[in-house]
Amino acid sequence: MRNRLCFLLLSLASASLVEAQSVGPAAPGASPGAAPRRVAPALAARARVIEAPIVRGLYVNRFAAQSPKRMRQLVALADATELNAFVIDIKDEFGLNYASGDPVVQRNAGHAGVIRDLRALLDTLHAHKILPIARIVVFKDSVTARVNPQWTIRTATGAAWRDKQGLMWVNPYHRELWDYNVRIAEEVVRLGFGEVQFDYIRFPEPYKSLPQQVFPESNDRDKATALADFLSYAKARIGKLGVRTTADVFGLVTSLAAPLEIGQQWEALSPRVDVMLPMVYPSHYPRGAFNIARPNAEPYKIVFAAIKRARERDEKLGIRNGEHVRAWLQAFSLGQPPYGAAEVRAQKQAVYDAGYDGWVLWHPGSKYEAFASAFERETVSRRKAP
Repeated sequence: MRNRLCFLLLSLASASLVEAQSVGPAAPGASPGAAPRRVAPALAARARVIEAPIVRGLYVNRFAAQSPKRMRQLVALADATELNAFVIDIKDEFGLNYASGDPVVQRNAGHAGVIRDLRALLDTLHAHKILPIARIVVFKDSVTARVNPQWTIRTATGAAWRDKQGLMWVNPYHRELWDYNVRIAEEVVRLGFGEVQFDYIRFPEPYKSLPQQVFPESNDRDKATALADFLSYAKARIGKLGVRTTADVFGLVTSLAAPLEIGQQWEALSPRVDVMLPMVYPSHYPRGAFNIARPNAEPYKIVFAAIKRARERDEKLGIRNGEHVRAWLQAFSLGQPPYGAAEVRAQKQAVYDAGYDGWVLWHPGSKYEAFASAFERETVSRRKAP
């Protein structure tokens, strides 16, 4: 399952989580926002942006996006509910999920198929007032690593470093890699995506059982700085096209002061993007997090505590945008209890009570019908003033 926190990170973070919860709240934030106004202005020939102050969405994996039947089902679900955004795999661990017209991008395509008519799909989403968000996996990219071995993380011997699954990762310090990912973002925005979401904005876990990771071109910059610099570079280019740049981070990042071993740290990354998306899945927190014995059994408490900390840290940075934090919520079962509509409703309420309106649900198979009763009919603001 994507982004499952490794036991190494959990064990390192458990004590810090309990310590972080004791930090008092910052100054109150903004008052609740108005109901969303959706507009589709002309950006380029086919690139249109739907302005949605409130974003409530679903993750759509590459295979669901390639299936016209499945997309019709998901569009129907959105039409009947508050859902107004789809996060669609455009580049993931399997390569590209669209036919690029850029020769630089084409050479890293992969072999897992593509959405047959991306333009038609985007036109359909716009017609149904659904914001299409392009998910781009950045640094866990074994396809690009195979095609461009000079872009990879190395071992002390100079060989390509591989993770526990035997996959190569690309080097987050490499500037050509930055350009490659931003070229993808620019191309799909011109096709019609209204937002770009970067995932795997991180380094691989440095397990002691694996060789040491060596990063050519690091020039003694730390990991958090490398990730922040990439996001600044990406936002500067993508912002010129009139769309938001967003980034996924582990849920623990909202609560831990120091950077994780993978390089993610809230204060380093939050000012560099328009929206931060912490993955606050309750099942991914260690026992005792926020003084909660069984986090997976307390979805409201975990999500509220984590998102409240994100808001407090943003306020200390001077960031008071009511939609700058958009939580990834758990729509899958991992351990006990199994998750259904009640658990999704609890997580949604936690987001609202922490001072935000937006969220996105993650199910690895993009199957959300079992949670349909958790959705409201209309997209209206529910967030509370902190």
